Amino acid sequence: MMIRVIYNDQSAGMVADYQLDDLINAGKIVAFHRTDGWVSVEQGPLRGRGEAPGSYEGPERRRKNTKSCKVKIAEKQ
Repeated sequence: MMIRVIYNDQSAGMVADYQLDDLINAGKIVAFHRTDGWVSVEQGPLRGRGEAPGSYEGPERRRKNTKSCKVKIAEKQ
């Protein structure tokens, strides 16, 4: 999935989701877009930014698998 970002020089771009954490940690972006709007790297709630594990209290935004997967196991005869 591609994510819209704003770089330090105020230019806009798109990055792969797996690149986002590295770009934030390297200080190369100032904001990125979530489904609920733009998030400032300096001010927005971000996962894994020094808080205790599991301490994030914001809304759940991760996709949930809505399809059920049933596995049939063949019985040995």
